[in-house]
Amino acid sequence: MARIHSRKRGKSSSKKPIRTTNPSWVKLKPSEIEKIIITLAKEGKASSQIGMILRDSHGVPDVRLSLKKTISEVMKENKVYPEFPEDLMDLTRRAVLARKHLETHRSDKHSRRGVQLIESKLKRLGKYYVKTKKLPSDWRYNPEKAKLLVE
Repeated sequence: MARIHSRKRGKSSSKKPIRTTNPSWVKLKPSEIEKIIITLAKEGKASSQIGMILRDSHGVPDVRLSLKKTISEVMKENKVYPEFPEDLMDLTRRAVLARKHLETHRSDKHSRRGVQLIESKLKRLGKYYVKTKKLPSDWRYNPEKAKLLVE
């Protein structure tokens, strides 16, 4: 399949090895991993950042093997999951930064097109989250509100 806006095809990449049990070098117990996830989430870290911290600092290659559930599920169970989904917030940050760039460089036509593409992805993702009831039904993308939300 081709990409959304570029008509290019993606490059094939390596896959994670199939594992059914936790590797022998993981010394943390599942309860300790959950505590780490909760403390990092309370600090304001996103689930992808938490996964990287667990991998790099604590040697946990895959949380799902240890806990039998994902990082997001642990965050939701303990009510520390953010109000807006992580991918929506990342796209919002990109859109706000691109609009800020356009304020100083008004004639940058490539960035203007980039803002259009980012915002169309944002609206499409927002529709999906409204349909799956992860966002309220009256949610709409608004650049001014997005700027306040990101700051």
